[in-house]
Amino acid sequence: MTVQDIRSFNRFYTNVIGALDYSSRLYAPYTLTEARVLYELAHSSRTDAADLRAELTLDSGYLSRILNKFEQDELIERAPSERDPRRRRVTLTVRGRETAHLLDERSTEAITSLIATVPDADRPRLTEALHTVRSLLSDGRPPRREDVVLREPVPGDLGWIVQRNAALYAAEYGFNTDYEGLVARIVADFAEDHDPHLERVWIAELDGRPVGCVMCVRDEAPGTARLRLLLVEPQARGLGIGDRLVAAVVGFAREVGYRDLVLWTQDLLTAARHIYRRHGFVLATEKPHRSFGRDLVGQDWRLDLHAATETMESIETTERWSDG
Repeated sequence: MTVQDIRSFNRFYTNVIGALDYSSRLYAPYTLTEARVLYELAHSSRTDAADLRAELTLDSGYLSRILNKFEQDELIERAPSERDPRRRRVTLTVRGRETAHLLDERSTEAITSLIATVPDADRPRLTEALHTVRSLLSDGRPPRREDVVLREPVPGDLGWIVQRNAALYAAEYGFNTDYEGLVARIVADFAEDHDPHLERVWIAELDGRPVGCVMCVRDEAPGTARLRLLLVEPQARGLGIGDRLVAAVVGFAREVGYRDLVLWTQDLLTAARHIYRRHGFVLATEKPHRSFGRDLVGQDWRLDLHAATETMESIETTERWSDG
């Protein structure tokens, strides 16, 4: 392997994905860097301008010009940071989120078209080769929190949610196929009929693989959203993924105007309940039941979203002190 080999591959791949033609195709009317900033705002739990600059290794003046453009286009709003009033917090407006979603869709369509040229029998080999490159160039270091990306689902992800929920809950808690049926119905209902302005799915991705998920859907009660299907793969636990996924749901539900956020869980899911409590959820009711082949105690938890801001400020303050 030589430097020239890598440079040759870079030129090849750049031509294949059309990266030299972003201005007229994938990200118009925005540049590739501007699209990266939008993507980060749509998927990161930390959206202070300073965090964006560090995450994307951008010059502060360059990032400021991009954010000014976004503000003029009504894509973002800026306000003092909840973690540090000296910082500026940047959040997407509804229009900004729609724009980020559109650009993400274009990128997904381009990659889908590219993959369509690869025979089905060769796709596992391609996937493994991509993972090998990432693993080798990461120098064998263990995964870090900042390596995890929260993104919207792409084709195949909803099926993954059903499969991994069924497999993990069977392996860890002895749930039978009734649970797989429940998850399949929840996911099918979302896929067939959901309001993208009020309902979302997040996929946590690490090294190109999905390692977690969560959903936010409308509840039957007016003004209420429901958190569903929170899951983190065993090998990715300890990276704060569950906390980030719940924070994403809470932030989204507040942003789009829900008054309350509810969820149903089981008392044996102690790690998840700890996360819910940290984000201000309060146990409303609990009731024994027989489901999924087990005797369980179901719990309903509720979060008053008007009180969520104070809770998150407390969490972020604790995190800032624990980070040293």
